Order: sequence, then C-alpha cells, then structure tokens
Amino acid sequence: SYEFVGLRKDGSTLDIGAHGARATYAGRPAIVALFQDISEHKRAEEQIQAYVTQLETAFMSTVEVATNLSEMRDPYTAGHERRVAEIAAAIGAQLGFDARRQEGLRVAGHLHDIGKIMVPAEILAKPGKLSQVEYKLIQAHPEAGYGALKDVNFPWPVAHIVLQHHERMDGTGYPDGLTGEDIPLLARVLQTVDIYDALTNSRPYKQAFTRHRALEILEEEAGKGWRDPEVTTR
Repeated sequence: SYEFVGLRKDGSTLDIGAHGARATYAGRPAIVALFQDISEHKRAEEQIQAYVTQLETAFMSTVEVATNLSEMRDPYTAGHERRVAEIAAAIGAQLGFDARRQEGLRVAGHLHDIGKIMVPAEILAKPGKLSQVEYKLIQAHPEAGYGALKDVNFPWPVAHIVLQHHERMDGTGYPDGLTGEDIPLLARVLQTVDIYDALTNSRPYKQAFTRHRALEILEEEAGKGWRDPEVTTR
C-alpha cells in the first residue's frame, strides 16, 4: 500500500491511495491494483488530529490551572510542582519509559500536591516547627489529592501516584506505610524528585541545600532503605 499526491490536467492535486496484491490470471502471475482518491479521507484525518491536539492542549491548560491555584495558596513553594513534573519526566526517560508514560509522570508531578488545598495557608507558610495536629493535617494531603482526582478518567494512574508519593521504601511513609516494590515505580520516581526539589529550594523553615549535597543526601538515604536506589541513581 502506498499514498502519493497526483496531479490533474487542470493543475490541481489530489491524494491517491494505491493498493496492490499478487494474483494469477489465465495461469500466469499478475498484480491486481486499486487506485482511489483519498483526499477527503486525508482531510478528515487531519481534522481529527487537529481536534486531538486541541483537546491535549486544553487538558494540560486545565492541569496548569490546578497548579496555579495550589501555588496561590502556598507562594513559598511556587514552581515546585512544575519542577517536579519536568524532572520526573526526565527520569522516566532515563528509565526507558515511552513518551506516553513520561507524560503521565509529568501530569502527576503537576498535581501531586493538589491535596494541600485543604490545608490552612498559615500552616503551609509557618516558619517554625509544626505541632502534632498541624503535621497530621499536612500528612492528609495525599489522601485529599486522591479524593479529588480518583474519578477523573486519566489514561495514567495519576490519583494513585498522588496518593503514594509520600510512601517510603522502608515503610516509614504515609498514608499506608507501604514498603519496597509495593510502592509502584511511578510513585517511587515522584517521591524521589519531590524530596530532591524540597532539598534544593528554600522554605520558610529551612535554607536550600546545594544540588550536590541534595544528591548526596538522596544516595545516603537510598543506602538506608528510605529511597529507591534505582531511581536515585538516575
């Protein structure tokens, strides 16, 4: 099967589809060929692709709106979701994920802290140590994010990644205390990047580490079973 552009006598063009098959005619080898005008079909395909592109753009714009709303409530972490999204997708590429799976990581990165919308702004921006009650409210944000996203029909398990991005390899994370490979790989990628970005950016309660020191910390913790060594080395 082939497609090519044909030229009419009047100088106009048309898209042609050519299909050939081997056959036998009167006892001799032959080829049966069919040529047809596929111009309308090609135009319909182009319109469908344009529509899909428009939907994808609208989808990512909606994700951006959710990210902006989250950042408006917590200006001290402005840019955190975007950085996590891009670094997570880059690590996904290093791990051999295809483009579709990388995009799932990017979307989850943008939305991983959406549950913080239910945390009072004064707690998010508090410069001192959190009380036990305040810390419990912070710890509830993965479940709140899961609740907000679980009914959205994403082509990736975004809600579960958001739910599990504070789990730890040694079981010390939350909300479910999962261990090792019980934590899906996509969530393990996101948790590592989330910590890296938190280490390398200042917060009201701490100064930023250098990138070199942050990577050292991740490697040290991977050795203790707190981080996924496979993801950390990427």
